[in-house]
Amino acid sequence: MISDGNLRACIAAHWGLADATVQVHNGGMNSATWFVSEGGERWVAKAVAPGSRRSFIGGLQVAAHVEAAGVPAGTPAVTRHGSLVADVDGVPLGLLNWVAGTGLRGGNPDEQRLIGATLARVHAALSGVTIKDADRFHWVETQAPHLAVRPWVRASVAAALAGYEALDAGSLSWGLLHTDPAPEAFRLDRMTGECGLIDWSIAMNGPLLYDLASAVMYVGGIDQADHMVEAYLESKTMTRAEVEYGLPTMLRFRWAVQADYFAHRLVTDDLTGVTSASDNEMGLENARRWLGRLGAEEPSGMHMDHKTR
Repeated sequence: MISDGNLRACIAAHWGLADATVQVHNGGMNSATWFVSEGGERWVAKAVAPGSRRSFIGGLQVAAHVEAAGVPAGTPAVTRHGSLVADVDGVPLGLLNWVAGTGLRGGNPDEQRLIGATLARVHAALSGVTIKDADRFHWVETQAPHLAVRPWVRASVAAALAGYEALDAGSLSWGLLHTDPAPEAFRLDRMTGECGLIDWSIAMNGPLLYDLASAVMYVGGIDQADHMVEAYLESKTMTRAEVEYGLPTMLRFRWAVQADYFAHRLVTDDLTGVTSASDNEMGLENARRWLGRLGAEEPSGMHMDHKTR
């Protein structure tokens, strides 16, 4: 996306880091990233596709609000000209402040509680915050050409979308979303016990349940997420009744988003963040299996076991 020479020249020109050490990272699927260090300080340089510039800036603005509320979020270092991003041959580049710690995995109760509590804290911090020109949930188009990539995709996505629309989205709790709170986006500094949330890529207003459903998806579904959901609910950011009513349906919709995402990657041969097209095929297959399973289950509500296991 950006040559090493152009990257170093940009960092020196726009952020004044003339002697920075730069190491390729590229840990994400929608961007290119590098670790940057100089004088004992660290950053992450992040480049996105030219068409994502507006979204990227919006996400960085949201991150600034989150960090101002006390949750480390990977805020942008402002350029010498007062901008959040610089352009390198037309490619938007941001330099994000380093968030100490390691990414979580969500595989044990303690980590799940931390994810749930941190996500609730972020949602509470963003309550009432407005970002100019923020996108509005959602972005799935059932007539999109890429949904023809496999015979089952369009019908499954349409069914999940119909379920979401039947929820009466206007009755749900809305706010600025993270949109993809995977466990590794939660960084725990084990020295201080502080947990941050990184990878803010867009400013989008939507149902808070979508973020919670995303977190639940990554740990294996509702049956595996008791500790996470309970920790989230302890903050009173959302009522238990809303979660019980909407989470199963929103989880199904979240898997439809996965199907839409990987279908598009397959059609466009997008290999960002993966080694081969087989990784995109695997992502689409996982979505197929989960959509089939969730479509066969009762979508009208959930029973939560309130006991600690």
